[in-house]
Amino acid sequence: MPDQSDLAFISAVDALAEFSASRLSPVELMEAVLGVEDTDGALTQVYAEEAMEAARAAEQAWFNGSARALEGLPIAVKEDKGVTGKPTSAGSQVFADSIADADAPPVAAMRAAGGIFHARTNVPDMGSAGITGSLRYPPTKNPYNPTFNSLGSSGGAAAALAKGLTTLANASDYCGSIRLPAAACGVVGFKPSRGRNAVGAYFNLDWYDHDGAIARSVADCALLQNAIAGQQPVDLFSRDDWTPVTANPADTTSLRVAVSIDLGFAAVDSEVAAATLKLPSRLEAAGAEVNEVEIGWGDEVLQAYRDHAAMIMGAWMQPYLESSRDLLTPYAIACAESVYDVTPADFVRSMEVETEMWNELAPIMGAHDVLICPTTGVPSVPLDFDPAGPDIEIDGRSVAADYGWMLTYPFNMLSALPVLNIPSGTAGSGVPIGAQLVGRPFDDHSLFSVGALVEQLSPTIGTFAR
Repeated sequence: MPDQSDLAFISAVDALAEFSASRLSPVELMEAVLGVEDTDGALTQVYAEEAMEAARAAEQAWFNGSARALEGLPIAVKEDKGVTGKPTSAGSQVFADSIADADAPPVAAMRAAGGIFHARTNVPDMGSAGITGSLRYPPTKNPYNPTFNSLGSSGGAAAALAKGLTTLANASDYCGSIRLPAAACGVVGFKPSRGRNAVGAYFNLDWYDHDGAIARSVADCALLQNAIAGQQPVDLFSRDDWTPVTANPADTTSLRVAVSIDLGFAAVDSEVAAATLKLPSRLEAAGAEVNEVEIGWGDEVLQAYRDHAAMIMGAWMQPYLESSRDLLTPYAIACAESVYDVTPADFVRSMEVETEMWNELAPIMGAHDVLICPTTGVPSVPLDFDPAGPDIEIDGRSVAADYGWMLTYPFNMLSALPVLNIPSGTAGSGVPIGAQLVGRPFDDHSLFSVGALVEQLSPTIGTFAR
């Protein structure tokens, strides 16, 4: 059995092996996880008694041979994903009294696989920003440097993993909400190709929205991803023809890697750029073919994202401007008000831009197995950062505070492309840096193999935030 002091950080894959061999009990693991102090504001709710009861039942399941894929593993669930009978505020004072009457699709899948929901994780107001914190809950501190934010919207999930507050966590991603906090907290985050995982109504009709997995390793991420994949009746576009992904490292002798630091338009800090370039350098040294590529995307990409998000997210939030404006954060108000600046023609143009983006990227992806680029333009932003505030500066360039420092949202726009965030280094501030591995359309399997290889060739980023 692992040393008790390290038990809260045991990998999910190793925990299952220990359960199976009767060297570790789900009860012991749950006690260890619940015993970790949340000093960063990662969690919003904890269900200790229920979790311990479920852990005892999981212990019996392993004893009598009825254990399921995630049996007995502690899983923290985002505050904006419904858990039957539990408060689900989406981080907003507007929904402070909301109780979920059903499990959200990923929650239903994780429950069916035997996962134990012991806690909920912090999110921004209505999930509408790339940071974590709202009027309802204080911002989640970066576990490596508390003067920085954990990013978002799955910031509580990423911070909880880094601190040993959970073994696995679910996450969701509309403009980078899995990958941004995974990068800032030194963990692995996966945005699947659209349709692999069921998404809750009505955002399941919006191709930008994805439910995915976040974990401390590629293998753990694959484990959780396989448990939540598949068709559910609530999502018309969820697929039933998926097969499990594996964390078997790719063969470098046939691997073709494309590299872009700025995707053609993004401002990127020098520390982030240097950390990102280390990954393809290691792959090339191991025998892979690596090519720096020019992607001719421009500022129209961000404008197209804004116009689409305004017509969907902004329009959804707009009614609360009249009924509950005093309960909203400035950044949520800005998101809701964005709908007033967009026309139907702008929305159509945003789809034209997506087509142009893919026309530019398709030949590159056709000639390569994976594209590597930064996840963020800066490692993180200050703890109390306001996405509705003034522009910030990166590498001498002024960029918008809301989305200008992200390199994630283009791959929500091109939603068939799976993306894996992998730790790539550490900034001078102590905050981890992440890189995106972008796969070919619907090729989630190859992406996990490349991710496992990159992880194998890369040193561990710190020892997590112990």
